[in-house]
Amino acid sequence: MRRRGVNHIELSVRDYEASVAFYDALFGWLGYSSFWTLDVGYRSTYYMAGLPFPHSYIGLQPAQSGAKMDFAARPVGLHHLALWARSRAEVDRFYNDFLIPRGVAVSDAPAAYDLYAPGYYAVFFDDPINGFHLELAYIPRIATPAAYWRWWRAMKKEERRHPEWGGSALSKGIRKLPGRG
Repeated sequence: MRRRGVNHIELSVRDYEASVAFYDALFGWLGYSSFWTLDVGYRSTYYMAGLPFPHSYIGLQPAQSGAKMDFAARPVGLHHLALWARSRAEVDRFYNDFLIPRGVAVSDAPAAYDLYAPGYYAVFFDDPINGFHLELAYIPRIATPAAYWRWWRAMKKEERRHPEWGGSALSKGIRKLPGRG
């Protein structure tokens, strides 16, 4: 059985042709495929990590209004879009071989984010045409004991910063949602 996740996300872009060129390069570098650029129903281009059948995919379509996003202003809307990386080395190569040579604005260079998850490693950057904030993130399937230890210490540090939690971040952070009934 397939786990739930995001089916797809569509981004409305300011300059469709320039955006398609940027995302063709970005997703091509990451090994994605593109499909459905035929303007059937509406103008769109889609990218996904695997073919032949869509799973999660990202689409672009021309915006009809709006200005370039200003991520620093934290407007209402999508905060950022994170893409999976295969390894820490891929994050580093993407930074050095794709982002830097193209002059793409990088808000956070590749680094470990011990608080997010054991072994979490990512780079954060901005789409130069539309201002979307993006991330390429790696999380190992099985983290090393050292990564778990760094994560545990980071969680304990955060718990000390938040005495109002009254205990473990994990016990407070996982909430039960209402079911179907």
